[in-house]
Amino acid sequence: MTGNGEGTLTRKDFASDREVRWCPGCGDYAILATVQGLLPDLGARPESTVFVSGIGCSSRFPYYMDTYGIHSIHGRAPAIATGLAITRPDLDVWVVTGDGDALSIGGNHLVHALRRNVDITILMFNNEIYGLTKGQYSPTSPLGIVKKSTPMGSIDRPVNPVALALGAEATFVARSIDTDRQHLTEVLTAAHRHRGASFVEIYQNCNVFNDGAFAALKDRDTKAHNQIRLTAGQPITFGPDGEHAVVARGDGSMKIVPRTDAGERVVVHDPHKREPTTAFALARLAHNPTGPTPIGVFRDVEAPVYDELLREQLDAARERQGPGELRALLEGGNVWDVIG
Repeated sequence: MTGNGEGTLTRKDFASDREVRWCPGCGDYAILATVQGLLPDLGARPESTVFVSGIGCSSRFPYYMDTYGIHSIHGRAPAIATGLAITRPDLDVWVVTGDGDALSIGGNHLVHALRRNVDITILMFNNEIYGLTKGQYSPTSPLGIVKKSTPMGSIDRPVNPVALALGAEATFVARSIDTDRQHLTEVLTAAHRHRGASFVEIYQNCNVFNDGAFAALKDRDTKAHNQIRLTAGQPITFGPDGEHAVVARGDGSMKIVPRTDAGERVVVHDPHKREPTTAFALARLAHNPTGPTPIGVFRDVEAPVYDELLREQLDAARERQGPGELRALLEGGNVWDVIG
């Protein structure tokens, strides 16, 4: 870190001296700038912060942070971060991953980190494509997309990352956009404040292999018509004049209707509901971000934190048995003598 001692830190204190190497115009630049600018406001310290990544364009992130960092192996960042959070509770552990890294080879690790409620903050950059390996379709690519590995169109139904996280009983689930710095800052602040596993999907434009995938939510002329901003305690309405509303169907799913037709049926957003049914229905309101799509915090609830529970068990075991010995551990319990 630079020479501010214990005083006020700035973005420069979290920016490494490495040359940032992403394609010009990549959405990763905007996310990096937001995170570097946010950390001082969170009271973070470079010496007690660590970023763990897997493989992919997004996973270069630790190189550009003047903190501790681990550029790990494909899909395994949540598993490595889990071990780190358990053994080093003094560290602030972040995971940076992409849609391919997290949801393909890393899907199992992601689900278990979320269901265990490990105290880590996971940022998943979703550009709906494999960027580092040059444009193959990914787990979040839309049905029918034509890319190098799907010349006749993808026949895979895409993963809905927010719905997946909610299905894994994640206690904090949110979605934001790379270039909307104010919204991304608000979401990341809430994610960092949460005790337990925080999952944030960030729509991130790959201007080389999948440019414009999120234009409906980002372009000046269309974003007001398509961003459904979720605000705790507020009715879910959207549009330039709030002319659209989200209401619940009888089967529990959600639909969009004109505000004038909604009456008292407009859903009031409550991310703190213990039961995730409403959040799950909101996550499924848009299957692809080419039209009205919810962004913001879907769920934020308290639950026991895995690493804290594990450390309590270890402390209790030490009190009962005293310091353990490796030989006693290896020779204890059920053992067999193999003869022959």
